[in-house]
Amino acid sequence: MSRYTDLTPRMKPVSPRRSSIVSVLDVGTSKVVCLIARLEPAGDSDLLRGRTHRAQIIGIGHQRSRGLKAGAVVDLDAAERMARVEIRSVIVSTTGGRLGSRSLSAEVGLRGESVSSGDINRAFGAASVNAVMPQRTILHALETGFSLDGARGIRDPQGMIGRKLGVDMHVVTSDEYAVRNLMLAVERCHLEVEAVVAGPYAAGLSVLVDDEAEMGVAVVDFGAGTTSVGVFHGGALVHTDAVAV
Repeated sequence: MSRYTDLTPRMKPVSPRRSSIVSVLDVGTSKVVCLIARLEPAGDSDLLRGRTHRAQIIGIGHQRSRGLKAGAVVDLDAAERMARVEIRSVIVSTTGGRLGSRSLSAEVGLRGESVSSGDINRAFGAASVNAVMPQRTILHALETGFSLDGARGIRDPQGMIGRKLGVDMHVVTSDEYAVRNLMLAVERCHLEVEAVVAGPYAAGLSVLVDDEAEMGVAVVDFGAGTTSVGVFHGGALVHTDAVAV
């Protein structure tokens, strides 16, 4: 969401009617993996509601982690040869930087009889006042729900009538310098960082169906040097953590 000034780079939206190529760099303790995928428009699905595309992996490259020194991030050539495309930008997934998260909420008065996009933006702005923390960088600022005159559990309030609009947000953060150093290492390989994502969030999006995320589930990712967890409930990410184990 571009309204937060200290967020890491934001990925540009992909048209639901167009195919696209995306490249992802998964930075781990023991290895770094590059995946190149083709996104193809997908029809509606009862299991994956709201998904606009299906991903087909067309290229893979990996290399043992050696401190992420310039030029040795990953075997990009292997992935490019397999996919027959040239990589210029990547989405970087990380579990480092002491990942953490917290929930925020705010309430604003409506300026008209019904909720407008401007009212929603003002609610986000009010909630984001306390989102910024010293020496922390925001990776994700996700709305988890809205309320209208105290009535909670509203997914999309636009057009509804009321007096006060509330928003609940979940903010995922990482150490500022850990993220900056990671981006610097990638950019030294002449790659643009399209976005930085928290590993537990990406893992949940990749393995959960909507019913699981709605009922409540914890996704635990055991890595070589870090164990991370993402807790989902009500269809949204509600907690993120990582420990050096």
